[in-house]
Amino acid sequence: MDEDFTDQSSGDSEMSDSDIPDNAEKIYEELKSGKFKWKNPNGTYRCPFCPGRKKQDYRFKDLLQHATGASKGTSNRKTKDKANHLALSKYLENEMTDVSANKLAIVVVEPVIKPPEEEELYVWPWTGIIENLFVKPNDRKLSSMKIEFSKFSPVEIHMLWNDKEDSGFAMVDFHKDWIGFKDAVAFEQSFTARHRGKKDWDERKQYRVSSMYGWVARADDYNSKGQIGDYLRKKGKLMTLSDVVQEAKKKEQQIVTNLTYELGDRNKDLDDWKTKYNETSRLLDTVMQEKNSLHHAHNEEMRILRHTAAENTLRIFNENEKLKSNLEYQRRELERRSNELNKHEALTERERRILDEEKNKNVVKKNSLHLASMEQRKADENVLRLVEEQKREKEAALNKILTLEKELDAKQKLELEITQLKGKMKVMNHIEGKDDNGVQHKMKEMQEELEEKEDEMGDMQSMNTTLTVKERQMNDELQKARKALIQGLTNMFGGRTLGIKKLGEIDSKPFQNAYLRKFTPKLALIKSKATYSLWESHIKNPEWHPFKIVVEAGKSKEIIDEEDEKLKHLKEDKELGSEVYVAIKTALLEINEYNASGRYPVPELWNFKDGRKATLKEVISYILKQLKIKYQT
Repeated sequence: MDEDFTDQSSGDSEMSDSDIPDNAEKIYEELKSGKFKWKNPNGTYRCPFCPGRKKQDYRFKDLLQHATGASKGTSNRKTKDKANHLALSKYLENEMTDVSANKLAIVVVEPVIKPPEEEELYVWPWTGIIENLFVKPNDRKLSSMKIEFSKFSPVEIHMLWNDKEDSGFAMVDFHKDWIGFKDAVAFEQSFTARHRGKKDWDERKQYRVSSMYGWVARADDYNSKGQIGDYLRKKGKLMTLSDVVQEAKKKEQQIVTNLTYELGDRNKDLDDWKTKYNETSRLLDTVMQEKNSLHHAHNEEMRILRHTAAENTLRIFNENEKLKSNLEYQRRELERRSNELNKHEALTERERRILDEEKNKNVVKKNSLHLASMEQRKADENVLRLVEEQKREKEAALNKILTLEKELDAKQKLELEITQLKGKMKVMNHIEGKDDNGVQHKMKEMQEELEEKEDEMGDMQSMNTTLTVKERQMNDELQKARKALIQGLTNMFGGRTLGIKKLGEIDSKPFQNAYLRKFTPKLALIKSKATYSLWESHIKNPEWHPFKIVVEAGKSKEIIDEEDEKLKHLKEDKELGSEVYVAIKTALLEINEYNASGRYPVPELWNFKDGRKATLKEVISYILKQLKIKYQT
């Protein structure tokens, strides 16, 4: 068919078959940009590359079939024409299939409805009848026959065989919509044009003819006896075109009505959920603000406690050092004097007596030194006991914080009761006059209860103030002691258990190890330092905040945002590996927890064995252990 059309373009004889795909891509882009027009005003379609063709009112599927056939390598068209039609076929399949399908689905073929007395009754769903078949259901020719009738878009073709007449017939089911009716009419017209319709079959069926006859099933077929009538009565019913139109309108109206009701219910539900969401959000914001305030106050109190404990520990340590230095000096001085006395043992009796007296004095002093050493040990034990007491006081302070919170709730409850009593008294003042004895008695009781509540309120405020002051003092002492230990003992720690760690500082070893796998040690050191400095600047940058807030078990907390652009690139970097990614995450978590505002590493007493901050007890025990080892040696 399509191969008979001539190409309208010129100068394309030089194009080879290998150039067709490239040229087709260019035309495809031009079609997408809207350069070519392929739609007619009446809703049909035309081929923009066959302007001389008479037929320019294709349906969508016919235009797609035309473009596909003209683009085949077996067609006699020129190579450029093949490329044009190949691009059109690709454009229709990829870009316009859904749109065209939707348009086809809503096209209504307006039937020519006759007056009620002249309307024909059709079998609905639309059904075609093919008579005088000599192809049995299992014959190979059946597939070729189905292909022949596929141009009418049948839903299904049912083959029936009559053993008595040694012939068969077929029932062709079409779609229930107006497109299906149009296909059924085209099916009937294809037989009528060749004089093989229903009327022709009625005139010739008594003769032995070899041609097939076909028509659309109507009332006489529906009411007929035999296999055809049985099939039609089982599968369908008789309806006029007006009945089909009315039934379709009723279904559409019912669908619209149901959707309208459902949309109203959904909008009402949506409004209810919006109201609940706004109320929940408001309450959540209030709770979060209160929680943040309590958390900030708690952190501040704990910081003060740690600072105070650090200062106390440092003061005790310095006093012990001075005492040990004095004792050591006296011990050396006594040893020196003892040696001098031993050298003079050969002197006179008088001198010997003097020496004996001196020796006795030295013995007494040694005993005194021994007692002083014992006292020193007791002092060390007192230091440990002091640490324990500070620990207990710290726990007591935490318990007091909880007690304060409970007392705060009690205080608020008490204030509410006082307010209610005052309100009741104002109401009582306006109920009756001053001469009413019952009212006066009730007001007196309420006044006494109000005074008791106010006294209780005053006692509670006084106790809260005392506890708060004491707690702050203890916190200050703990914080000062911890800070002093960090400053004074930075060079003393060198073990694997306790030490000073800079929280928020990136571990440089993973960078060196990553580059040592690919470069020489010297080049690896240079590259690792450059990459390390880059990430160090990223972490110090306050504008980079790769964290997000999640809620777990009803509590919100900040975690690393795995979808952060920098972290995603680092995680996917095969050259650096996962160890560098873990080191960056660890530094970010530490800097966010211990110095989120300053964004620089801070020193802290650290228990490397357990991976946590060291307690004051652990630090002081470690110091005393090192001192004992030192003096024993």
